[in-house]
Amino acid sequence: MNDTKRTALAWIEQQTQDMIELQAILTSKQALSPDCGGTGEWQKGEALTAWLKANGFPEIESYHAPDPRADHGLRPNICVRYPGRNRSRTLWIIAHLDVVPAGDVSLWQSDPWQIRVEHGRVYGRGTEDNQQAMVASAFALKSLIVHGFEPATDVALLFVADEETGSQYGLDYLVKNFDLFQPTDLVLIPDAGNETGTMIQVAEKSILWLRFTTLGKQTHASRPSGGINAMRAAAYLVVELDTVFKGFDRQNELFDPPVSTFEPTLHEENVSNINTIPGRDVFCFDCRILPEVNIEQIMNQINTVCRKIEHDYGVTVTVEIAQKTQSAPATSPQADIVKHLSQAIRSIYQVEPYPLGVGGGTVANFLRLQGIPAAVWSRHDKMAHQPDEYCLIRNMIGDAQVFCHLLLGMHEEK
Repeated sequence: MNDTKRTALAWIEQQTQDMIELQAILTSKQALSPDCGGTGEWQKGEALTAWLKANGFPEIESYHAPDPRADHGLRPNICVRYPGRNRSRTLWIIAHLDVVPAGDVSLWQSDPWQIRVEHGRVYGRGTEDNQQAMVASAFALKSLIVHGFEPATDVALLFVADEETGSQYGLDYLVKNFDLFQPTDLVLIPDAGNETGTMIQVAEKSILWLRFTTLGKQTHASRPSGGINAMRAAAYLVVELDTVFKGFDRQNELFDPPVSTFEPTLHEENVSNINTIPGRDVFCFDCRILPEVNIEQIMNQINTVCRKIEHDYGVTVTVEIAQKTQSAPATSPQADIVKHLSQAIRSIYQVEPYPLGVGGGTVANFLRLQGIPAAVWSRHDKMAHQPDEYCLIRNMIGDAQVFCHLLLGMHEEK
């Protein structure tokens, strides 16, 4: 390891308190999508931009997406650029501004929107998903700026909106409306990982979210013959769907788990009292499907089952696709970003990384669909979306050092 790299990495070790302070700023801004009952990411984006300017980051650009439901009618996408030795390609590190709601606040030991630092952890909604990446990438680049070090390539930090609810106002919007990315670029998305930092995500399953509605006839529970029980029909529909889904049992060992998954999730309230038979029942399935499995074939069999339930129980069944994302071809394990990232992980964490496909969706899919290889990696304690979410301070520092190593070290492998 050369002296430049040692100096940059050692500086990051000394920034713990400043990293925690940035976490505090970001956590206090409730960057919730309007789809989750919030007003968007504007306040968080403004706070981040102010911090970047105060800390000497050059070339801060905005690519805001219009959304009349949000603060200022906009969803912020913020980009920081920094020139490197090789100006023909850019190393992108992409994190997201938005978070999910706190959920049941009674399950938190402290205010979800104010950090609590304890036992080497920073608690608060968003601290791991995705502020660990925001803070780590910012301090990795700040180390270069402070010392006047030149990265191996041009660097761009991109902080996007709307990752948690589909990216219509985030990376998907950017890919469709701006010519930001080139096929030769290197893209790192620190939005998934495992506890050891060994997993580099190179592939994702297709995502299919379905909302089923059964319509019957509401009536008093003491006179069931006067109505049609929509909930009973829905219960049988769930069982029938499970039977259908078991037929799609192909395996692909690149993925964890190696099979497609089909899980019933949200169930909406139908009636508010026990002695009423519901005339309407709504439930959802979250399906994560291997790339080689045909989604249309699945939908055809689902529609066949729905018609059967209609016939057998006298209800009407409708199926709404809440989200459908076709998985892109996998990033090659031999892609430059995977090789360079692997070398940085080995150097900082002293572990051997490996490529893997996962069921969780990230913004990497939008880039892979454009033929741009992207790697998804960070060292996570898997606290995303959980009550008492936390970020391990040692992960925040270590990931910043991995990013810094990546920025400075790629030329050494040529």
